[in-house]
Amino acid sequence: MGQEPRTLPPSPNWYCSRCSDAVPGGLFGFAARTSVFLVRVGPGADAIPGTPPFRVIGELVGHTEKVSGFTFCHHPGQYNLCATSSDDGTVKIWDVETKAVVTEHALHQHTISALHWSPRVKDLVVSGDEKGVVFCYWLNRNDSQHLFIEPRTIFCLTCSPHHEDLVAIGYKNGVVVIIDISKKGEVMHRLRGHDDEIHSIAWCPLSGEDCLSINQEENSEEPEIPNGKVIAQTAVTKGCYLATGSKDQTIRIWSCSRGRGVMTLKLPFLKRRGGGVDPTVKERLWLTLHWPKDQPTQLVSSCFGGELLLWDLTQSWRRKYTLLSGSSEGQNHSRIVFNLCPLETEDDKQLLLSISMDRDVKCWDMATLECCWTLPSLGGFAYSLAFSPVDTGCLAIGVGDGMIRVWNTLSIKNNYDMKIFWQGVKSKVTALCWHLTKEGCLAFGTDDGKVGLYDTYSNKPPQISSTYHKKTVYSLAWGPPVPAVALGEGDRPSLTLYSCGGEGIVLQHNPWKLSGEAFDINKLIRDTNSIKYKLPVHTEISWKADGKIMALGNEDGSIEIFKVPNLKLICTIQQHHKLVNTISWHHEHGSQPELSYLMASGSNNAVIYVHNLQAVIESNPESPVTITEPYRTLSGHTAKITSLAWSPHHDGRLVSASYDGTAQVWDTLQEEPLCNFRGHRGRLLCVAWSPLDPDGIYSGADDFCVYRWLTSMQEHSRPPQGKKSIELEKKRLSQPKPKPKKKKKPTLRVPVRQELCDGNEEESVKESLGPIENGVSDQETEEEVREPEPPCGVTLAVSKEPIICTPAALGFEKSKSTINNKVTLLKKEVPKEKPEALIKKRKARSMLPLSTSLDHRSKEELHQDCLVLATAKHSKEPNEDVSADLEERFHLGLFTDRATLYRMVEVEGKGHLENGHPELFHQLMLWKGDLKGVLQTAAERGELTDNLVAMAPVAGYHVWVWAVEAFAKQLCFQDQHVKAASHLLSIHKVYEAVELLKSNHFYREAIAIAKARLRPEDPIIKDLYLSWGAVLEKDGHYALAAKCYLGATSAYDAAKVLAKKGDAASLRTAAELASIMGENELSASLALRCAQELLLARNWVGAQEALQLHTSLKGQRLVFCLLELLSKHLEENQLSEGKSSFSSYNAWPTDSEGSFVERVTAIWKSAFSLDSPEQYQAAFQQLQNIKYPSATNNTPSKQLLLHICHDLTLATLSQEAGSWDAAVEGLLRAVIRSYDSGNFTIMQEVHSAFLPQGCDHLRDKLGDHQSPTTPAFKSLKAFFIYGRLYEFWWSLSGPCPESSVWVRAAHRSKTSAEQSQEVDSGSPEETDPQAPQPEPSRTPELDVRLTEEGEQMQNACKELLSEKHAGLQNAQRTVAEVQETLAEMIRQHQKSQLCQSTANGPGENEPEQEEEPLSGPQKQCKEEKNKPVSLPELTKRLTEANERIAEFPENIKTWPFPDVLECCLILLHIGSQCPSFMTQEMQQQAQELLQKYGNTEVYKHYQTLYT
Repeated sequence: MGQEPRTLPPSPNWYCSRCSDAVPGGLFGFAARTSVFLVRVGPGADAIPGTPPFRVIGELVGHTEKVSGFTFCHHPGQYNLCATSSDDGTVKIWDVETKAVVTEHALHQHTISALHWSPRVKDLVVSGDEKGVVFCYWLNRNDSQHLFIEPRTIFCLTCSPHHEDLVAIGYKNGVVVIIDISKKGEVMHRLRGHDDEIHSIAWCPLSGEDCLSINQEENSEEPEIPNGKVIAQTAVTKGCYLATGSKDQTIRIWSCSRGRGVMTLKLPFLKRRGGGVDPTVKERLWLTLHWPKDQPTQLVSSCFGGELLLWDLTQSWRRKYTLLSGSSEGQNHSRIVFNLCPLETEDDKQLLLSISMDRDVKCWDMATLECCWTLPSLGGFAYSLAFSPVDTGCLAIGVGDGMIRVWNTLSIKNNYDMKIFWQGVKSKVTALCWHLTKEGCLAFGTDDGKVGLYDTYSNKPPQISSTYHKKTVYSLAWGPPVPAVALGEGDRPSLTLYSCGGEGIVLQHNPWKLSGEAFDINKLIRDTNSIKYKLPVHTEISWKADGKIMALGNEDGSIEIFKVPNLKLICTIQQHHKLVNTISWHHEHGSQPELSYLMASGSNNAVIYVHNLQAVIESNPESPVTITEPYRTLSGHTAKITSLAWSPHHDGRLVSASYDGTAQVWDTLQEEPLCNFRGHRGRLLCVAWSPLDPDGIYSGADDFCVYRWLTSMQEHSRPPQGKKSIELEKKRLSQPKPKPKKKKKPTLRVPVRQELCDGNEEESVKESLGPIENGVSDQETEEEVREPEPPCGVTLAVSKEPIICTPAALGFEKSKSTINNKVTLLKKEVPKEKPEALIKKRKARSMLPLSTSLDHRSKEELHQDCLVLATAKHSKEPNEDVSADLEERFHLGLFTDRATLYRMVEVEGKGHLENGHPELFHQLMLWKGDLKGVLQTAAERGELTDNLVAMAPVAGYHVWVWAVEAFAKQLCFQDQHVKAASHLLSIHKVYEAVELLKSNHFYREAIAIAKARLRPEDPIIKDLYLSWGAVLEKDGHYALAAKCYLGATSAYDAAKVLAKKGDAASLRTAAELASIMGENELSASLALRCAQELLLARNWVGAQEALQLHTSLKGQRLVFCLLELLSKHLEENQLSEGKSSFSSYNAWPTDSEGSFVERVTAIWKSAFSLDSPEQYQAAFQQLQNIKYPSATNNTPSKQLLLHICHDLTLATLSQEAGSWDAAVEGLLRAVIRSYDSGNFTIMQEVHSAFLPQGCDHLRDKLGDHQSPTTPAFKSLKAFFIYGRLYEFWWSLSGPCPESSVWVRAAHRSKTSAEQSQEVDSGSPEETDPQAPQPEPSRTPELDVRLTEEGEQMQNACKELLSEKHAGLQNAQRTVAEVQETLAEMIRQHQKSQLCQSTANGPGENEPEQEEEPLSGPQKQCKEEKNKPVSLPELTKRLTEANERIAEFPENIKTWPFPDVLECCLILLHIGSQCPSFMTQEMQQQAQELLQKYGNTEVYKHYQTLYT
């Protein structure tokens, strides 16, 4: 397996005559979407020995539309220059070494279709466009020439390699012309013979016409080729041969000296091999050519199905050809080939590179005619990545081009060993998941809601689940079957497949019986947990590795944790406030088993939260717990999070993918960003950690790329902020935009066959826009409707029953009807004004205009009318001649019988219809008395009117009802849904009217009708409220949605939706609403969230008011009160992080005389009426169940202060209630929290505010020395002395006006060491526990002061030199170091196993692997290499250390203690500065402790230094 980065690029663009090229030395480039990808081929690719010698080395980025042409400069010394043309109208010249544009022009006014860099003139680039215009551009002198030869589309052009002024041009209609650009584009030859598009033109590599022996018979055999007319006889040396390939399935060889065709080669129909293509797709032929430089008697061409043929031109009459790779199965392309490029490598190999519709780039060895290697590519967004847990290194990629790639990333012989699966997919592949134990079993989900199972080891089509999702499949997961699924008799599968779709439903599919109906797990969740309210819309599902816990992410940002077997809800996490996109559980094989309870989640917000669910899962609570505090928060991304993956090689290391265009690696335990990958040009959609390489990560994005990148090679450590993220956005915006006519309505998902569209699909964003708000039309929607062309030639069936149309079908219903308006209404309503005006003047003429005009003919005709009429009236028997005359003179029906009159009315009616006056036709039919017929005709033609329907009751009740229903349907097609509903109400169809309005999103009107006409308890009304609420919620109209839920008596949902916005005002309103409706638990959690939001804005008054909403939050009010007072105290002392510009403090009366604790209790008494021990005890009970996670260096200061104040509140309450044991523990927790976070200032403020006189008074209160709290008291006292010790040490430098700032800075330089030596820590770091301090210049007066102070400190400091604690800490450090060494050995072992498995693996890998960054410190790694330790030795060390730890009493292990060796070092340092401070005994004791316990890595240096 290679350790280098890899790129899986986008597919080369289709249907371009020259969009790839190569130059000698081994550089190949191909156009893909809006850029050009460069590939180094041959020895210069630095590929791993044994693998194909090629590597994707970069990308030319700059065009904003599809690149249609690409050509290198083929002049020695200028191989680094190339040219591109694009649909954005520009031709750019690039330097591939700098990947920058050298110059460009935008001379073309139309789409550029052909491009070539002259092989004879080193600065000439020729380009042609779809209107027939050719531009010659000389870049050195920035000059251009405009040529217009033929007014038709140019398909390809090629400059002559022998004559610098000749250019051959091929047109769409099959004509080929050769022009001389030095003579203003004069046509030298016009070559006729092809009758369809010219795809390729190749000049013979040898000048002259001696290389082919074409005899005269050959010419005479082809009478169908007319002689080309030579317009001007010029001395074009000896002439030259030219080959052209056309869509008419022929290759023709032309003679330039004679200006005519000399040979025709017809493509053979070959039997297709391999089944790598959908047989239902009919693809057009593309015929491209390559005339080998060193073999002028041979010609390479493409064929019908992707085969490549080598023609022998010496025996043209036999039509002899050789099939490239004819002996090897599956080596050929499976679809048509677009371009062929020759390439000569540095080691003089002659290669040929081909690009094809099958999305592969293939390299052929022209010596053997075999395929050397294949570079696969992607034709859509990379939506999903999944590594197989069974077949290690097997990576599945779900792509938007309707295909699944399975990449064997461990292949030794091929870096891009890939299988493609397309059968049965037929849509974008949005989700993938491998079976956990069954080899080759891959589940996939698609954009159109399909779920299927592939066996990747067979060629069978996939099994498809009979149950489809209504929308995109967002995620898939394998998990244990839940009981309610109907699995039938017999065995049950150990794992079933769960799928989550865009409509918010999670389905369970039985993999043994996919034809059976899938089970909606919401039913089981509702039954097990007795849930009455509406279940949230699910967007993500994830199973914990042990299969016992399932997490569901929801659209409202909540995450629910369920326990098998009945999916009992044990916990809800209210952390995100936007749709949850991804959830990932930590793996189970970490060094600490509790890490497997870590769950990371990402949403449409840019923040990642990590929760530790160990306590909740192990306690198995009776009723669900709500978690609102994360264990760790990872901030840095600037757009939504789409994917998360834990490293299987490290503890707590996570990689995230985001819409900000980057992937970020985090150390979650320390909340630290480690490295940031910025290689993509689009928004990232998926990410996966290599299962075998701790340094390798794979990521996919909407730039059609998958990258393999190494964490150790990234120069950035965190995502870009500000300007950089704007640049990334610009990069993203420079990608191609879908053309307006190809836009799809957001609510309509149509699987579009890709081949019908452009070469590569244009993707739409994962989440669609919601439906249109009540009756308010969207401007964008109207613009889309105006373009009546369906996307990419797909025909769409439109429902003819709009009254019962579903919301899903609505999108196209509306557009269809609007198109009808454009087509028919314009035709019949615009001219209507004139006839209406004319009716008033000439009524008779307007109703029977044809009869009237016939009565105004010549006198002879009128006389003849009289004779015919007389004959008809007089003859008693029917006469054929008379009947014929009457038919011709229909207007006489006015004077004969009724049958003739009816015929006259019929003719007049047709005339009205043809002239666009249906209303006059209807009036004539009414005169006739055929009201029913009028109504039927009008209904069929969609021409019913209010007047006609108003007359319908004359024909009877049933006709009237039918007419009203038909009119309602017609109105629906015309988008007049409200009017249609009103007509339905007129025939008492209330339910149908309501359903019609609801299905077309006129909820307000539907509810008004339902409330007015139906019983109050009718379930339809509640359904309307809930449906409208869901739509409003999706569109972000939360207040109106809440009103809907209240209307449906669903108070819980109303409060939840109000809180969705997450700002303080919304949360407060939601809390009040929940309180009014009796949802007390929800009200309390929302009020607390509101208070926390206000806390961030330092609005203390508002926070207290929010907490007043619920009595159960009285304890939190005390915490917030203490936090306010402490913050105010810190601000006054200038100790908080930057003084707040605005703080709204409560106006509490404070007595500035007493101690801080006395001031706090006084306010509690006056403001909260706390004055008895019982009340203090009750408040203590409220607060003690709330547990906050331990602090780290990266915990935000406001969050840290809140957590510390929670502990201090518990301590103060216990003190007032007389429970001194709990008071000591609370104080100690607050001190430890500030110590863990490295905030020395806060720790000292806690000491000064709560222990102004030291700890002695607490010892008296505790009484008995055997009390269980005695160890806690000793730890508290030790931390107090520890703080005093540091202050004393720093004071030796003399008084400093900015001492507080200096103190803090000094402390920060050593906090990482403090933290690493903390008792709980498992990874000590090599940091200097003491920051080097400046030697103080002391005066005699200072010595006196130091001596006085020294006497007070000496006794106290002896307590820090605790040998028991030193021994315990030493054992714990030993355990941590051994665990880290073991983890490192395991990683090294995995790599060595991998090297062995790759048999002839290269030796060069080994040093690379050794030098990969290790998780331990560098010095430690070096020592490990110098002094290797055997596994038995490490195991022995670990066992001994654990035995030593076990020997210590529990009361010592329970509470942390300051690092004893750190204290020894400080004391020895003070002793060196102020010898009078340290007694001989103390100095000796400190040195002994260092000598005895300083044998771990962190302290070895100091052990030798001080002893």
